[in-house]
Order: sequence, then structure tokens, then C-alpha cells
Amino acid sequence: MTSGNNGASTPEDDDPFGYLYADGQANGAQPPSGGYGYPNSVNRVRSVGQRQYGQPAAPAPQAQQTAAYGQVPQQQGAYGQPNAHYAAPETFPGGGAPTAPQQPAYGGGGGRRGPNTKGLLIGAIAVVAAVVIGIGVAMMGGDGSDDNAGGGSSPSASTSQSASPSQSASSSAAAELPKTDAKDLQLGGGATVASDVEGAQADGGSYVTGFNNVGASVTWTVNDFQKAGSYRLYVRYSIPGVDANATLTVNGKPNQQPLGMKNFTGSAKGDYKKGWQSTWAPVTLTKGTNTLTISCGQSNQCDALIDQLWVQ
Repeated sequence: MTSGNNGASTPEDDDPFGYLYADGQANGAQPPSGGYGYPNSVNRVRSVGQRQYGQPAAPAPQAQQTAAYGQVPQQQGAYGQPNAHYAAPETFPGGGAPTAPQQPAYGGGGGRRGPNTKGLLIGAIAVVAAVVIGIGVAMMGGDGSDDNAGGGSSPSASTSQSASPSQSASSSAAAELPKTDAKDLQLGGGATVASDVEGAQADGGSYVTGFNNVGASVTWTVNDFQKAGSYRLYVRYSIPGVDANATLTVNGKPNQQPLGMKNFTGSAKGDYKKGWQSTWAPVTLTKGTNTLTISCGQSNQCDALIDQLWVQ
């Protein structure tokens, strides 16, 4: 062969891609019958839907190795493994049909759980409740400010209204229990009424005197007593700085203990004016009429002035 003529070979034989050029096509170059533009290469054409994923593909037949110009030499795969150039795509790792990860049922074991709808619902209810409470507090605060702005007499008015019934109740309760002055007592044994010593609280400053004699007495008859029970009989008296006592009789029955009229205030001896004070003794009264008598007996020290008696 010379430089102008390389033998009987045609351009299409020298250049496997001669069919791509105009002069090669003019000289009769044809595209190779193999796939992918390489002679003797394998082109496995399949119709749409023919490939089945998940099944191993039949290994492609190994092409004969040739040293012809323009051919890719056959690469031998590892022992026991299909050739990388001719294995079907599904034989490669990950070449099978993709499968979607299965979601476990809500509440089932394993895997991730679904959204906690119960927790979200509780949170939403808590938020709504907080908003409602805040609105209610704001409305209540507004009402209070309006009332205060309108006038500060409301609290005092409510206080006076609540205090008045208590005072009335205490007054009515006190009115149910009797009280008497010296001038309304029945006197005996030489006792008389006088008003010379100051400090008596009976009407007109009167009091019973002459009580320091054996047999002297004062009697108080209580009519229409409302409720039977145990009470206290209070006696207001004055002594000249020396303790005194007397006998108390309730409905004809003398008390076991005498009525003590002691010098609780510590007044000076002989000073009746500063000796006014009070004492009490337990009594059992019946419903209806009760008779209470204070008398000076043989064993009593009766130097005292008496101005008032009452039951509590």
C-alpha cells in the first residue's frame, strides 16, 4: 500500500463512524448493525411493559472478543458474577421495582407513631379556656372600676346594711331577757329605797338600802319568761370596801352557794360612792313566771346597796 492508497479497504471499513459523514455515505457506508454505534455490541430492545421487576434477568450472552479496529474489548467480570456491561438493570443493586415503605397502623407497635391528635386537642382546649378566663377577669375588673368611679359609697352602704341586722338581732335578744330597777322590786324585812349615794344606774339613781339586817330581802317576780333553761342572774351593788354576801332563792329553792358581793374593784373602806360593781350567780328558770329573792340570813354579811337585777 502507498500513502495514497491504503489497499482494498473502503473508508467505511477504516472508520466505523463513516456513515455519519457525507463522503462516507456517498461511498456506501452503512450504520453498523450492532447497538450503541459499536460493531458487534449487544442491544437488548424490549417492548413497553415487557420488563418484569423483582425477577432476575437472564444473563446476556457474552459477545466474542475481537481485536477488530473500533471494537471495545470485552471485560471479564468476577468469577460467578454477571458481566457488568451486559447485565440487565434489574440485576444491579437497587434495580428492582421500588417499593414504598409501609406505614404501621396508628397505635400499632414498632415504627413511628402517627400524630398525637389527642394531645393537640387538649392543648387547643386549654388555650381556649385560658382566653375565656382572661376575658371574664377583664370584664369583672371593668365592672369594679366603673362602680368605684361612680361613687365610693357602695362599700360603706353594704357594710351598714350587714351591720344593722346584727345590731338589731343583739338588741332583740337582749330585750327578750328581763331587767329591773330597785324601785320595781318587792322589799321586805326593813329594806327601803333611797338615792343619796351617787353612782346608782337605776331610774332616778335609786337603790335599795337597809339590807344589812337579818330578814331583809328584795324579791323580783319575772312574768312570761319565754324559754326554760340555765341562766345567770346579775346583781349590781355597792359595798363600803368590805366583801358581802346574801342568800339567793329561785322559785322557793335556795341556791347551795351564797350570792357573793365582793370588793372586785378594790374600793376604799367606807366609800360606797366608789364601790359600785356587779356579780352573778347561776339560776335555773322555767317558762312562764319565776320568783327570785335575795335575802340576808343569819350567816350572811349583807352591808350592801342594790340598784339593778337582770338575766343573761
